[in-house]
Amino acid sequence: MRTLLTIAAMLFAANVQAQSTALSSSGNSSSSVSMAELIQQGYEIKTAVSNGSKLIVFMQKDNSAYACEFASLTNSRCGSIN
Repeated sequence: MRTLLTIAAMLFAANVQAQSTALSSSGNSSSSVSMAELIQQGYEIKTAVSNGSKLIVFMQKDNSAYACEFASLTNSRCGSIN
């Protein structure tokens, strides 16, 4: 089960990157970071849980952690939790 969630999160990362690129090119900036950027920075997926219709992915690198919430393939957000 955990492996399936990890694979799903990796697939979502590509779509998050596309969404992030689209937002950046339109001039709309955000303080949140994309899951693809976190993976590129060396963050590892530690776990993923289902929260109703949303998927929450927890990522960690050293003492820094992020949570990424996926409501759909095109509607997601990541934020620092520490």
